[in-house]
Amino acid sequence: MGKIIAIANQKGGVGKTTTAFNLGSCLALEGKKTLLVDADPQANATSGMGVNPEEAPATVYECLVDGIDPLKAVTPTVIKGLDLISSHIDLVGAEIELMKRPDRERSLSRVLSPLRDNYDYILIDCSPSLGIITVNALTAADSVIIPVQAEYFALEGISQLLNTIRIIKSRLKPTLEIEGFLLTMYDARLRLANQIFEELKGHFGDMVFTTVIPRNIKLSESPSHGMPVVLYDPDSRGAIAYGQLAKELIAKGRRKK
Repeated sequence: MGKIIAIANQKGGVGKTTTAFNLGSCLALEGKKTLLVDADPQANATSGMGVNPEEAPATVYECLVDGIDPLKAVTPTVIKGLDLISSHIDLVGAEIELMKRPDRERSLSRVLSPLRDNYDYILIDCSPSLGIITVNALTAADSVIIPVQAEYFALEGISQLLNTIRIIKSRLKPTLEIEGFLLTMYDARLRLANQIFEELKGHFGDMVFTTVIPRNIKLSESPSHGMPVVLYDPDSRGAIAYGQLAKELIAKGRRKK
């Protein structure tokens, strides 16, 4: 049964989407059957994988709101072994649609449940908010990766996310775990970046991934070409870092078994 991992942080611009589709690509290249679920109305993970949401057979919106079979929404990507359930701007409306429903927080769980046995990993790219869709993602997930930008206000807002995770654990998903904190946009030349890494380690210890994601122009460029960085420039520092992260995540899973 596949492990469902939400990639979440309500602070925007921290590298959630970059992590979602690049980590998903690297997991697939490691031989792990992976599904990327774009749960952000901006649909950046969808376009970053070269998929036009307008041309997708169905999106996460139709799965959540119209009850369409999620298998009909699964689209193959340019990476063998990585599939995608696209997003669309319509997903903004799902927030209102779901509010009227009983047990609304488990809607995404019900969508993903029939797919679990088909994959080793299901990654959910969350929107930069703590609305009902993100709550759905966290309730559906077994664990959460929290990207943290290596900048001055990095830890600002993490307490709010951790509080949301605590509420979800107590009311909706007692088994939800933090998979790890991932430092992104890291520049080893800056003293501040190193201080933030040490601060994270001091607060959260082994919950911080050893792998850090560097500031890398290739990571910024690759989505505009509709491909993950491992295809755009496999020798770039960004591609190598996400490859290491995939290996670290797989090894972590083995240790827990």
